[in-house]
Amino acid sequence: MKAQRFKLTIEYDGRPFVGWQKQDNGPTVQAALEAACRGFAPDEHITVTGSGRTDAGVHATGQVAHMDLVREMTADALQGALNYHLRPNPVSVLKVEAVPDDFHARFSATRRHYTYRIINRRGPLTFERGLVWQVSRLLDHEAMHEAAQLLVGTHDFTTFRHTECQAKSPVKTVDYLTVERDGQEISLHAGARSFLHHQIRSITGTLKLVGEGSWNADRVRSALEAKNRQALGLNAPPDGLYFRQVEYDTSE
Repeated sequence: MKAQRFKLTIEYDGRPFVGWQKQDNGPTVQAALEAACRGFAPDEHITVTGSGRTDAGVHATGQVAHMDLVREMTADALQGALNYHLRPNPVSVLKVEAVPDDFHARFSATRRHYTYRIINRRGPLTFERGLVWQVSRLLDHEAMHEAAQLLVGTHDFTTFRHTECQAKSPVKTVDYLTVERDGQEISLHAGARSFLHHQIRSITGTLKLVGEGSWNADRVRSALEAKNRQALGLNAPPDGLYFRQVEYDTSE
């Protein structure tokens, strides 16, 4: 019997996981999903392929993955089965869609969107510990936004790239970077076809230095032009990073 390919839209709390991708040093989101598949299709060897990796402690509100299933199930039944067998993991399958065989969660993606959340206050966190980055020093979000515009466009982002990044090239095109404030929360929103390992966290950490007055926009420009990881200002922690959405070409 021919397998049916399904597209999954997933959210998860990254705190209990060492990342998306299966590995030997701890629980992962991918492994949790594949274990859930074994719960209702024990005779199939199902691989759940994500649209992108997330590091330990990074969250998702709109991660996308695909899987092939030989057993006949509707998309609604598959969603229910996955969510039932995912318990008690903090992972939820928000949507399941039957898709053509040539759909690929990673390679068919045309743009990825991330949000980084900062809570800018002195009082310790209670409800959102591990879900945001708390910065107690008052940040100028307008200065952060202005400096962020220097990083929009096509650049060599070596300075903002993890030393173990496996991307073939440090050159990426960032479509947009915005920084906005809503009360105590400052959010950085970023969109691009793809990002380098730690790129958003490195950008956020550097913009935080601008917000507190330690750096100015010229220094951000100099760090970018240095094309050297040693020129990086600061790498933000994973806590506040969310994989928010993946776009696909609907004409395909």
